[in-house]
Amino acid sequence: MLVLTRKIEESLILGGEIRITVLGVNGDKVRLGVDAPQSVKILRGETVDQTREANRSAVASGMNLAALFKDAARTMDGPEKE
Repeated sequence: MLVLTRKIEESLILGGEIRITVLGVNGDKVRLGVDAPQSVKILRGETVDQTREANRSAVASGMNLAALFKDAARTMDGPEKE
């Protein structure tokens, strides 16, 4: 991770098209302005992290449900024959 110090109204340029400007600091909060092309999605990191975790949980639950359905189907078919 690159760590930089910026003052109010100073900015960073990312990829030549995205400008992030420090608009203000109030206690432990920093106001940032982002100027980027409309084609660039701008998402909050914590929202992305929460969505990823929810998706992981959903997939894990889905796998468990699939196993339960498979076991239920096996039970309905009767015992396996050798």
